[in-house]
Amino acid sequence: MKRLLRPLCLFACCGFTGAVAAETLAPAINWVAPLFTKDNFRSMTVRGARASFPANNEVAVLDLSLTVFSGDATSKVETVILASTATFLPRESLARGETGVRVIRDDLEAAGDHWSYHHAQKKVSLTGRVRIVFNAEFTNLLK
Repeated sequence: MKRLLRPLCLFACCGFTGAVAAETLAPAINWVAPLFTKDNFRSMTVRGARASFPANNEVAVLDLSLTVFSGDATSKVETVILASTATFLPRESLARGETGVRVIRDDLEAAGDHWSYHHAQKKVSLTGRVRIVFNAEFTNLLK
C-alpha cells in the first residue's frame, strides 16, 4: 500500500505545482532568455528590464532588447530590435508590440509602430508610422 501511495502523492504534488497560474509568478527583473540552434550556436537573445508572465506562453517585456545572431560559429549580430514594451511568445519565437520599435542592421535602420518579428523567417513587419534609412549604396536606381 505504501508503495502505491508514494507515487500517487508525488503525482498529486507535481500536478498541483504545474497547475499554478502564470499570473501568480512574480515579475523578473533584468530578464534574459538566450535561444540556441540545434547545433548549440546562439540564435537569439531576448532581454528586458522587467518581464511578467500574464499567460502560459506569453512574456510581457519592458525595455525589450532582442538580438538576432547568425546561428553559426561566427555568432555575428544580424539584427537588434529595441522597444519600450513588447510581448514575446517563446514557443513561436515571435515578438510583437503596439508601441514604437527600432530595428538596427548593418544595411538599414527602421522605426515604426505596430510591429512583429518572426524569428523562424527572420522577418520584421512594421505597419504604423514607418521610417527606414538605408545604409547601402543603390546603383542604377533611376534607370
